[in-house]
Amino acid sequence: MSNATPFAAGSRSQMDYDLVCRAREQGDEQAYTLLMKRYRDNVYLMMLRMTNSVADAEDLTMIAFGKAFRALDNYTPTNSFSTWLFKIAVHGCIDHIRKQKKKMLSLEDISERTDKDNNVYELPLQSDDENPEEIIIRQQRYDTLRMVVNQLKPLYRELVELRYFENMSYEEIAQKKKLPLGTVKIRLFRARDILYTLMKNKI
Repeated sequence: MSNATPFAAGSRSQMDYDLVCRAREQGDEQAYTLLMKRYRDNVYLMMLRMTNSVADAEDLTMIAFGKAFRALDNYTPTNSFSTWLFKIAVHGCIDHIRKQKKKMLSLEDISERTDKDNNVYELPLQSDDENPEEIIIRQQRYDTLRMVVNQLKPLYRELVELRYFENMSYEEIAQKKKLPLGTVKIRLFRARDILYTLMKNKI
């Protein structure tokens, strides 16, 4: 595939496009890592401004890069990679905010209602405790997930176990495995894609 673009030779946009080509055509892990290093902080700050939540901003940043990297085949250099990436991030964040708003009924809103004579009455709130059937279903899903994770290559399996079963942060995993932080994130992106493919017909 030709790397000819409307971007000036040697410009940041042209260098980004060269990295995109390396990533999608050669599966070059370093290219993915460099793209993330270039834009992670800017995407994170944008997510933080939109959500005012450090945890949400971190999660949405990772989701945005995951979506972008999975969709690299759809990227064309009509716009710069950064513009394309930020659009993905913003759309994802807007969807997240919309979903959060739907959940923002307070307990008072849920449990109290007023009848036509303005008399307040209470509705019974559903218990947060899982019933036995829900516990069994959750355990079955957990067992299935463990079985599928065991099918991953060791390269990915250990990172998934550290992240999702031992609840270690990306930084802790990078330190434990003596890997660059960007490499840990890229490998977990790929591992999640593989897991999704393996799981979608099992759960």
